[in-house]
Amino acid sequence: MNKNLLLKIINPILLLLLISQACSGFFHHSLSHKMFEIIHEGGGIFLVVISFLHLVLNWGWVRANFLKIKQ
Repeated sequence: MNKNLLLKIINPILLLLLISQACSGFFHHSLSHKMFEIIHEGGGIFLVVISFLHLVLNWGWVRANFLKIKQ
């Protein structure tokens, strides 16, 4: 699979996970404890994994824009 196709798949998943984390955090009093664990804690782990993969796929851009040697 090429990098652009992977990013087209990963970016929407990353957005949905971020929205899910925000909503479950704001409305945690409306959720049962078990549902909160599944959505917020489980989703948080998945968010970290997907974020790391997103960073790996975009490492060239990060290196070019943030890790430049200043002269």
